[in-house]
Amino acid sequence: VQLQASGGGLVQAGGSLRLSCAASARTFSSNAKGWFRQAPGKEREFVAAINTGGRGTYYADSVKGRFTISGDNAKNTMYLQMNSLKPEDTAIYYCASRGSPNRMILSDVGTASTYDYWGQGTLVTVSS
Repeated sequence: VQLQASGGGLVQAGGSLRLSCAASARTFSSNAKGWFRQAPGKEREFVAAINTGGRGTYYADSVKGRFTISGDNAKNTMYLQMNSLKPEDTAIYYCASRGSPNRMILSDVGTASTYDYWGQGTLVTVSS
């Protein structure tokens, strides 16, 4: 499965961006998937995820209420709508998906090793 992330860019604090993640396989639409990010000098961290079949969405506390994860099965694409962006949201954003259709348990949602396929990342820069 190949994942292609896009939509990053430069935006002022308080602005919005929508990231997209297009997949090469139809199974992407039904399997659990998510977004992670990595800021300069920091470890990769969980941002948001959607569970198998779209049943359940999960967010890091730092983005809750500002970011929304969604999927379009017809387009085999996942989105991350990011509103009220802050300078601390600056990072490379990666999309990821599981290869298995099994539902994730809560403790696995934010763990990078849970995901089998990764996109190349798209850079989001938020200026103050």
